[in-house]
Amino acid sequence: MKKLSEQLSDLSDRTKRTEDVVDAANAKNRERLQAQKARLQTAVSTEQTRIGERTTKTQDEVRSKWQDIRIAMDSHFAELRTKGEEYKAERDLERAERRADDAELDAADAIDFAIYALDCAEYAIIDATVARADADDLTPKS
Repeated sequence: MKKLSEQLSDLSDRTKRTEDVVDAANAKNRERLQAQKARLQTAVSTEQTRIGERTTKTQDEVRSKWQDIRIAMDSHFAELRTKGEEYKAERDLERAERRADDAELDAADAIDFAIYALDCAEYAIIDATVARADADDLTPKS
């Protein structure tokens, strides 16, 4: 298992990549966005595998909850991808505008979920740090 500082460093790197996506979106750089989308699909697949392996080591209750969340998120994003492919075939401006609005709302929801996850991670980090300090305090001094 990675140290908390390494995990936070990874999170920082991912945040930077997300900022790059936002910059590309603002610049409307379609090629860069398509490349980033392909990279993200690979990363999501890798992350799903990693989460799956990690959850097999946890308690049944926790595993079940994370699996439910993952299944729900996978289903949600699969539905979004399906809708995206359907809408690509349509050239109607009104529908394109609605799709853009929906996509922006979905992105905002994903950001809210990420912020929630970061808050949970921060709570867990603090809890782990306090637990380690408590354990260290109980360790007999030589």
